[in-house]
Amino acid sequence: MIYVEIFIAFFLPGILGYGGGPASIPLIQYEVVERYEWMTVQEFSEVLAIGNALPGPIATKMAAFIGYEVGGWLGAGVGLFATIAPSLVMMIALVGLLYKHKDSPKVKRLTQYVRPVIAVLLGILTIQFLAGSVEGGGILHTIILLVGSYFLLEKWKVHPAIVIVISIVYGVLFLSGG
Repeated sequence: MIYVEIFIAFFLPGILGYGGGPASIPLIQYEVVERYEWMTVQEFSEVLAIGNALPGPIATKMAAFIGYEVGGWLGAGVGLFATIAPSLVMMIALVGLLYKHKDSPKVKRLTQYVRPVIAVLLGILTIQFLAGSVEGGGILHTIILLVGSYFLLEKWKVHPAIVIVISIVYGVLFLSGG
């Protein structure tokens, strides 16, 4: 039964996550944290951070890792397949139709309408992660990481992978608390 749950947990975000991996992350979080309770928000945010540090699509990396944690190697395979299955089926079934109507004003308008919804979902996820960061590391460390990340990413144009590594080093040095 666990493999069916893993499949559902990653298949549904794959179907509903219009816009790719980033749009699927809040949906995956709901399935993994809220619905099936396989992880806490803190654990999920750690998986997300590690997944972001690695190359490749985020949703497939998360599905494989979480599937492995829940159901071993078979769980990883089921999670990975469930994540790519909706795209695979839709690409095969609808590629001709989409190509035919790619310049349609209605298709372009649909994309414009979906973007704000994705932005809100990502905003809610960010607020939840921020609350977890304050709870786990304290307000001072959270502010240091937020401000430091902002300057590194936006002002000095440092590559996000380097910012993630710097944040990990900061956490090891100042937050390991062990």
